[in-house]
Amino acid sequence: MPNGQQQPPAGGQWYPPEWPDRIRALADGSLTPVEPRLAATVMLLRDTPDGPVVHMLRRRASMAFAGGAYAYPGGGVDPRDEEHHVGWAGPSQADWAARLGTDPRTAQAIVCGAVRETFEEAGVLLAGPSPDTVVGDTTGDDWEADRRALVARELSFADFLERRGLWLRSDLLGAWARWITPEFEPRRYDTWFFVAALPEGQRTRNASTEADRTVWIRPADAAGGYDKGELLMMPPTISTLRSLEPYGSAADALAAAGAQDLAPVLAQAALEGGEVVLSWPGHEEFTKRVRRGRPGGPGGPA
Repeated sequence: MPNGQQQPPAGGQWYPPEWPDRIRALADGSLTPVEPRLAATVMLLRDTPDGPVVHMLRRRASMAFAGGAYAYPGGGVDPRDEEHHVGWAGPSQADWAARLGTDPRTAQAIVCGAVRETFEEAGVLLAGPSPDTVVGDTTGDDWEADRRALVARELSFADFLERRGLWLRSDLLGAWARWITPEFEPRRYDTWFFVAALPEGQRTRNASTEADRTVWIRPADAAGGYDKGELLMMPPTISTLRSLEPYGSAADALAAAGAQDLAPVLAQAALEGGEVVLSWPGHEEFTKRVRRGRPGGPGGPA
């Protein structure tokens, strides 16, 4: 394991040592929650003879948030994506708004964010020159220049699509889950998780400056690594991984997306006696009880 990388605790659940103190500060009113930023992340799937595999990246150990944890390509929504006209294929912005529980402008920004972040961090673009096509190889120097401009926010995604004459293929995405960062975290995100299949002719690469490794892995194998304490993950990641296990192909998962519950999952923290109790409603496996001490030492998680 690289020097400085956080050692996975039992079960591989990411649990920062400062959380108990922050939870107590939230409870006594000395910590005011920050407003979560809208975000989108994509579980990119590829079929293999042994079933579908999902593309994951490992965040660099030096990252302030979830360093060393495995995650999917994703990031914050660019507000500019609300404002511009975008060549749009698939369900309308109004349809997406109904699915995501937002207004159409916000829905457009979230879906644009999902497609843009997948291109920025994995080099995969869910867009095509017509409403029923997808671009092929995106590894050329001209594509890389555009990708870097998007990362630097020198180029908006709408302008990128318009300049290249591309349609965003919203029909290639399926909304899967929604998780909100706990109120005691200094960096908070309201994140929609999507599922998508790797387009034919495209290939992933580690295009993210925030990751030191990328893998294609079966959801069951990744979940097994988490259970053994070998792979560090945040609760939304391992929860969505487990939910992918029943599906025998990327197409099966996409077909099931419409039935997934998008009710937001937000951690709840409570003080019970001398303990801090942290739980995610509906996801009991992540519940932590922390005594008056720091995780991993005397008075750590129960």
